[in-house]
Amino acid sequence: MSTSLQVSQQIMWNRLIAVVEEQALTLIRTAFCTSVREAGDLSAGVFDASGRMVAQAVTGTPGHVNTMAETVFHFIDRFDDMAPGDVFVTNDPWLATGHLHDFTVVTPVFRRGRRIGFFASTAHVVDIGGRGFGPDGRELYEEGLLIPPLRMFRTGSVNQDLIDILRGNVRESEQVVGDFFSLAVCNDTGRKRLLEMLDEFDLPDIEELAAFIFENSGRATRERLAALPAGEFRYHMPLDGYDIPIELAVSLHTGSETLHADFSGTSAQSSYGINVPLPYTRAYACYGLKCALAPSIPNNWASLQPFTFSAPDDCILNARRPAPVAARHLLGHLVPDLVLGALRKACPDIPPAEGASALWNLQISAHPTSGSGPSREVLMFNSGGSGARPQLDGLDATAFPSGVMTMPVEVTESVGPLVVWRKELRPDSGGAGRQRGGLGQQIEIAAREGYTLTFNAMFERVGHPARGHDGGGEGSAGVVALDDGTALRAKGRQAIPINRRLVLKLPGGGGYGLPDTRPACTIKKDVEAGYVSERAARQQYPHAFSTAGEE
Repeated sequence: MSTSLQVSQQIMWNRLIAVVEEQALTLIRTAFCTSVREAGDLSAGVFDASGRMVAQAVTGTPGHVNTMAETVFHFIDRFDDMAPGDVFVTNDPWLATGHLHDFTVVTPVFRRGRRIGFFASTAHVVDIGGRGFGPDGRELYEEGLLIPPLRMFRTGSVNQDLIDILRGNVRESEQVVGDFFSLAVCNDTGRKRLLEMLDEFDLPDIEELAAFIFENSGRATRERLAALPAGEFRYHMPLDGYDIPIELAVSLHTGSETLHADFSGTSAQSSYGINVPLPYTRAYACYGLKCALAPSIPNNWASLQPFTFSAPDDCILNARRPAPVAARHLLGHLVPDLVLGALRKACPDIPPAEGASALWNLQISAHPTSGSGPSREVLMFNSGGSGARPQLDGLDATAFPSGVMTMPVEVTESVGPLVVWRKELRPDSGGAGRQRGGLGQQIEIAAREGYTLTFNAMFERVGHPARGHDGGGEGSAGVVALDDGTALRAKGRQAIPINRRLVLKLPGGGGYGLPDTRPACTIKKDVEAGYVSERAARQQYPHAFSTAGEE
């Protein structure tokens, strides 16, 4: 390829990224739900005419992006009569993002009478009916409204029957229906900008650009995988589960230009809603591996192809219909820790220690004490600490691997009758080590006068904290309690008594390396900053307080 053609392709690639970023920002600007508007729990991307993902917006979560990369194929298989003005939608967990609370909307793009590609987007909605967002369901049918692949618009006309069914089955209908339309609007923004780009460059479609992107991304990814030492590398991770502990297991197989992850040895499917459909497992496994091995290579169809996955039927990471899956993120967010633990045996200087990893999602229902008036649904995303890295401390209260942002307290209080009395870093929660694990956080929540609160707990790392690597210590386990010390369950719907506060102490990340190799000056800075108490520092790092360490 000539230099001038390479420059031209690079310019068009940069323009395409700008198109999908505008698509995502349109969704954020028009969304009703705080999980999208404030936290960025969404994805956006452009696909070629065959349904292969060409580019994704930087804004978005891996669980949405990498499952969306598979979803467009399902619509192509289902509908052979797509026309200009059509828009399609589904929230089927096995065809899209793994649970019912996410809508994936797909819009075909036509140019000069020919279909040339697609835009797709995904967003989490605050409610989808049923039991509400939580892990208590015993089968999918309890968890809410399932929308199979359907037309949301047919040649520009809305499917009003679908909107009426949606409105009649959810608690926060204005928010949910509003987000439904926001997804269609953001796709249409991408469609318009893409057509403008093609007009500007006088191109009939994006096939040539897609071929350039796929060839370079695929080759670069395969080169990274070919450089790995050949072998089989195993890791297992014990976790809390719902009612009984569970174990996740993986074997990574390397030695060629591909990498295969086999989840044999993982616990069987649960009878509660913590199961994970395989597309969501693949999404986060691939994300964790790509972060470690090919972080600078664009995420698209070609760079995802060299990663393959398998799991036993009916294991908890390959749940089958109609298994309950509402809280599939609990284990899905821990899959990167699992595969990175195995990868560490092949590449010891890259993967971090285990982290809190799974979001501490809190779905709150506020009920008027008078008994009259509607209840309100409020969703909060909260994050513990990430695992320490080989050369750097873990990140404090950071949502790895999901990448979502925390809603500001002021916004959360504005959409529901509750008060967040405390939200601060949790001292001493990061695992000790040469590199310290990231800190969790402490949160206290109560109802405003005139309301009572129930909440759905979806929390991990309470019984099984994040483990350190290479001699590093465990992060602190999570705690769920009332402000009077009463312990609460880590999963399931519970009530907060009147005049009591819910207290959440989020887990910290594991440490990396032996604690006695952490520099004394760094430890003292941690104490001065309040990240580590002096008492804990003296116990975990006695060398820093010896005569030699104090000199």
